[in-house]
Amino acid sequence: MPVHFYIQVRRAVLAALLAVGCLTVWTDAWAEKTQADGPGLSPEEQIVISVYKHASPGVVHITSIALAYDVFFNPVPQKGAGSGFVVDDRGYILTNNHVVEEADSLEVTLPDKSKVSAKLVGRDPINDIAVIKIAVPKEKLFPLKMGNSDALQVGQMAIAIGNPFGLDRTVTRGVVSSVGRTLRSESGRQIRGVIQTDAPINPGNSGGPLLNSHGEVIGINSAIYTPSGGSVGIGFAIPIDTAKRLLPQLIAKGRVSHPWLGVAGLDITPEVASALKLPVRQGIVVMQVSPKGPVDRAGIKGSTRKARVGNMLVGVGGDIIVAIEGRKMASIDDLTAFLDGERKAGDQVKIELLRDGRPFTVSVRLGELPDK
Repeated sequence: MPVHFYIQVRRAVLAALLAVGCLTVWTDAWAEKTQADGPGLSPEEQIVISVYKHASPGVVHITSIALAYDVFFNPVPQKGAGSGFVVDDRGYILTNNHVVEEADSLEVTLPDKSKVSAKLVGRDPINDIAVIKIAVPKEKLFPLKMGNSDALQVGQMAIAIGNPFGLDRTVTRGVVSSVGRTLRSESGRQIRGVIQTDAPINPGNSGGPLLNSHGEVIGINSAIYTPSGGSVGIGFAIPIDTAKRLLPQLIAKGRVSHPWLGVAGLDITPEVASALKLPVRQGIVVMQVSPKGPVDRAGIKGSTRKARVGNMLVGVGGDIIVAIEGRKMASIDDLTAFLDGERKAGDQVKIELLRDGRPFTVSVRLGELPDK
């Protein structure tokens, strides 16, 4: 055979041996690194471990105590449990409104197992957010860093820490399954921008943090969808940007000021438009106006009679809201989303309406949503 063939074979063998040697050196180096971090740990495992070590000291267990009465009118304490997390070294703790709203007293269990009483500072039922406060030395507080929920991407890592079924500081891992979801709060209004995650969330996780891979809080774990009562991989968290926006009001005033029109309405769908022979196929039929409320003072009229739409008896004959500040309104949820997101109490807004088929516009000064 030609000499150059043997030369090529020799070079190939030497290259292979060199590659094996380099691979062995790289493998040994990786083995040394993983042994240093923990035997056999993958990079993803190391992230979860690091986030847990960093964040779990800032997660607390909240016990709410409410008094009920037996048939003999004797007080019977009822206990509830949830989670929360420290947001600063003054002792403020963020949690869900539904964790604390029925409580006569609150108790917080810290990572060192010590228990302290807590004071309710403020709550916002509309966004299911509440702030409580404990008085302990600063060295016992481990505030968590709040991240940016607006920058979330579907598929990125999501880590939940909380106290499901009373099991303190349990960690679960998943991904951000979706963003921009809507969730109806117990107040009946929609919470917008909600984060969906498959990180397992169970009863007791409510109020705990949902974190990204940097250990920053991106949401407050709030609810699950479950036909069975346990986690099925569909959990929801209030975006942390919402909490950051409302936190100063909750601390300063104990509540959040929401803009208010004082109107109850019926969403116009094609079926409603056909049944009621309406002049438009999108908008809001004004059914009721709050006496002396903003729209009442502006002269907007509610329903004058009842009519049946399918199985529903609804109020008709009132004005029809078609747009606010030039923006088309298809539903009451559209209206509240616009007001909560872009206006505040005291602002003037122009509302475009139809009355008896004729268009007109009124200016309304927004009020403040009353406490129930």
